[in-house]
Amino acid sequence: MKYLIAGLGNIGAEYANTRHNIGFIIADALAQEAGASFQTERYGDITRLKYRARNLVVIKPSTYMNLSGKAIKYWLTKENIPIDNLLVITDDLALPTGVLRLRAKGGDGGHNGLISIIQELGTSGFARLRVGIGDTFAKGYQVDYVLGQWTKSEEEIMIPKIKTAIEIIQSFVTIGVTRAMNVYNTQEGKNKDKAD
Repeated sequence: MKYLIAGLGNIGAEYANTRHNIGFIIADALAQEAGASFQTERYGDITRLKYRARNLVVIKPSTYMNLSGKAIKYWLTKENIPIDNLLVITDDLALPTGVLRLRAKGGDGGHNGLISIIQELGTSGFARLRVGIGDTFAKGYQVDYVLGQWTKSEEEIMIPKIKTAIEIIQSFVTIGVTRAMNVYNTQEGKNKDKAD
């Protein structure tokens, strides 16, 4: 079984530790835990790793967020991976900081990366791991907020959640999205979710 795990973000040092790049951060942590390293290939940095006999192709698209779909479509096709085996990791303003939500499908929520993926794939029927980044910004400052650096207090919340996100990814590839949702969304449900 082969899976495509796509962490969304923007390339470049200026974006490295920003809220919008949590997908890259989790992809890096997943690779590090497996002792794998990324190589630059077409449309992104790619690493391949195994987890319990599953083959994972992990991608950090180099297309910038707004064209994420181009990279994901290319790698799904190149690796002959069915859309059911795609998991997209993305930041989510509608969830409080650190809240994790696994979904089997859904809309774009106004997220440019998801908009691009849905357009390229022609469907919103793919799994996504939504990572809450909160919405504590003044009106008109959304872009500054999502492209801003984590605060110290946010980092303290997020660091343990990165480990949980890795566990969710591992569960997705071993027990499937529905069972993984039942396990982790119930645990995370203690945190109030404004999006659902």
